[in-house]
Amino acid sequence: MQPFISIIIPNYNEQANLKRGVLKELNQYLSKQKYIWEVIISDDGSTDQSPNIIKKFVAKNKGFRFLDNPHAGKPFALRSGVKVAKGKYVLFTDMDQSTPISQLAKLIPATKKGFRVVIGSRGARRKDSSFFRQLASITFLLARRAILLPRIKDTQCGFKLFETELARDLFSQMRLFGRNQDATGWKVTAYDVELLYLARKNKVMIAEIPVLWRNEDISVNKSRNFIKESYQMFFEILRVRINDMLGKYG
Repeated sequence: MQPFISIIIPNYNEQANLKRGVLKELNQYLSKQKYIWEVIISDDGSTDQSPNIIKKFVAKNKGFRFLDNPHAGKPFALRSGVKVAKGKYVLFTDMDQSTPISQLAKLIPATKKGFRVVIGSRGARRKDSSFFRQLASITFLLARRAILLPRIKDTQCGFKLFETELARDLFSQMRLFGRNQDATGWKVTAYDVELLYLARKNKVMIAEIPVLWRNEDISVNKSRNFIKESYQMFFEILRVRINDMLGKYG
């Protein structure tokens, strides 16, 4: 029987987060649900021990799969998961579970109302978010809403639900993040914006649902410069707008 949902988790050097038991918590929650599910952990060429930790967990727990990919960035790890997903829907969620898997229960009802994309929204005030992170987020939000997707409050929350076939179609249409690229280290990108912009362009109904978010990321290899990230992402959304003006999205 087809799973109702495929939960796709990108992994890049998440050893620290894995050691605090995030996969066990996922399994405990999902095992209590009435629907059929699968979890696809899509590795992005990790260089720490996280792939070994995941493989050991997958070997002992039904419903979990591991995908081994070369390092090409988060969008490509997600796309790899979408390609092999068996569920009617796919959920993107981060390994650190800053938005806990229990929030999925808030997104599912919107699918019954005709929404083919349902995204989590973290709100303006976010627990355990640093001043510089909030400043960068507000700066990016204002710039992004002036250029693309003015009605969506939060494009960057990692908690997103799509119809699987729709997700495959949207990934195939992406131009900025639609092809394998060389990547160095961990990086935040505006791939979410291109993906959601394509959904809007295809006249897909998108629901935005408030979800809990608290910074639970304890990984030690993610060097963050939130101001620099916002600057880089600003130019990425500009490129999406330019691509559209040039007719590259059909």
